[in-house]
Amino acid sequence: MLTHAGASYSATDDDAIRAAAEGERAAAVQAATLLREAGFVCPVVSVGSTPTAHFAEALDGVTEVRAGVFVFFDLVMAGIGVCAIEDIAVSVLGTVIGHQPDKGWILIDAGWMAMSRDRGTAKQAVDQGYGLVCDIDGQPLNDLILSEANQEHGIITVRPGSTAALPEMPIGTRLRILPNHACATGAQHDSYHVVRGQSDKIEAVWPRFGGW
Repeated sequence: MLTHAGASYSATDDDAIRAAAEGERAAAVQAATLLREAGFVCPVVSVGSTPTAHFAEALDGVTEVRAGVFVFFDLVMAGIGVCAIEDIAVSVLGTVIGHQPDKGWILIDAGWMAMSRDRGTAKQAVDQGYGLVCDIDGQPLNDLILSEANQEHGIITVRPGSTAALPEMPIGTRLRILPNHACATGAQHDSYHVVRGQSDKIEAVWPRFGGW
């Protein structure tokens, strides 16, 4: 028996996520019970979404919790309140390659092929565009977002409604972009380059599998 509490991604507060977690657990356990009473073997009761994995208060009758974004977190999870921005442990490294000051643009070499087309924060209270812009150490930069993305190039702007100024960024400046959806962004790459904290030393390379 396998479920995914997709409705938890629309939750507006902690109590709603807790309710979704219990609803997911109870429905999966009840379905497994009915299957067993009908004579079917049902050894696995598997639930999983990152919000419910964090907010479940009981997992009685569940044998497996599978949650994907749980590993790294992302901007959608931060928007729901599952994590803080500083908890997000995956980013895409990009480089400033140009400027269009009359448009308020900084151009980088990371577009939707690097970030994915996922716009999961578009319906949240804070729209993060295609990703939140951070400095090389992972610190968010003055309301800068990757507001538009072509296949290979991204456009950094100040977030709409912000009074922050577009900073001076020389060509060659390295930036980290936090993704809307860690799964979709990770799927664009063949491996993860692992660093510790603010260090730029690559300590490991974790290959990914691809396809279906």
